[in-house]
Amino acid sequence: MSWDGVFTYLLFDNPVSSASVAIIKKTGEFVVGLAPKQKQQPPTVIKMDMEPLWKLASSSRCFLRLAGISGASAVILGAYGAHSILPDKEKDQNLKNAFETANRYHFFHTFGLLAAPMCRYPFVSGGFFILGLAMFCGSCYYTAITGDNRLRRITPIGGTCFIMGWLAMVL
Repeated sequence: MSWDGVFTYLLFDNPVSSASVAIIKKTGEFVVGLAPKQKQQPPTVIKMDMEPLWKLASSSRCFLRLAGISGASAVILGAYGAHSILPDKEKDQNLKNAFETANRYHFFHTFGLLAAPMCRYPFVSGGFFILGLAMFCGSCYYTAITGDNRLRRITPIGGTCFIMGWLAMVL
């Protein structure tokens, strides 16, 4: 072996020097920013197949039907109150206010019942709305029509059910 071959082996070809040169070369490329760019794959497009709303609501379709019945009964009771309870001069003003409040809440929470199938837990929110309609609106209607205050104690429980129904929509 010639001196030239020994010199080349010591500086470049032996495993220690070749590894050292590779490390220095990579470090220099990283520091200077000359490292070869990694080949980036194009972004993958995920196509979402959206379900129509009528299919999403099909499992809890009973709430849609109950909302229809509730809306119709709210209109019927509102017409009954407007033609028989509210014009009556002998009725107490508090009873008239109770009827108007019951009818207003009946309408508003019918829309909540209509939206219940679109929630994550439709049976929880829908159940609370139905309980609220029965306990809050029902007791207010009963008191306004008959003048009997026996069911007034369950009115706050019905109002709490309304609140729980709206909060269940957040879940």
